[in-house]
Amino acid sequence: MRPTVLLFDIDGTLVTTGGAGRRSMALAFERLHRRRDACDSFSMSGMTDRAIVRKALGIIGVPVSEETISAVVDAYVAHLAEEVPKVDEREYRVHPGMREAVLEARSRSGFAVGLGTGNVRAGARVKLERGRIHDQFAFGGFGCDFEDRVALIRHGAQAGAAQLGQPLEACRVVIIGDTPKDVEAAKGIGAETIGVGTGNFTPQALRDAGAEWAFADFSAPEAMEALLVGR
Repeated sequence: MRPTVLLFDIDGTLVTTGGAGRRSMALAFERLHRRRDACDSFSMSGMTDRAIVRKALGIIGVPVSEETISAVVDAYVAHLAEEVPKVDEREYRVHPGMREAVLEARSRSGFAVGLGTGNVRAGARVKLERGRIHDQFAFGGFGCDFEDRVALIRHGAQAGAAQLGQPLEACRVVIIGDTPKDVEAAKGIGAETIGVGTGNFTPQALRDAGAEWAFADFSAPEAMEALLVGR
């Protein structure tokens, strides 16, 4: 079996945080620009944090620069650290089968298990620590590494290959995500995609976008085989 790098998305894939991310972004814009509605006109699904901020700044007419983007991102992470712990336990959840999938892959030789997410690293930590799964991921590609999702996925895949002591081209790379943007990013680096319908898109929509596999959630019997064995 080829050495394998697995990159898991966070929001809608590993966990759902009960809207804490959107609330925190709204609070950050309200705090810095008095515009809590900055992100109301578009979907954040599959977008990187910095791309969200860039788009929202443009919508409200604030000059876009590295400084203005970073200021909002920093405020967002600060609010996120307050909002995630307040989410009702019925609304924050680790999605079915995900804990088991991560643990099983980590137990096998030849697998590197990381994150591939538009979240900045600090935000990823906040979202995953409540579910006690953050320490299962030793590396990743994050929204603070690159604003472009293909680039951050490539970065995460390279980190996983390095952990395995292999060149990236020698590895099987699998992206596990819940949006067509995850599928698009996977295709951008020649990786496989396993789609999960635990976010805003159905398994059929993810298959239509090009995912090799798509399941309602990771408790599906075939999901683990797709993850560990593939084609």
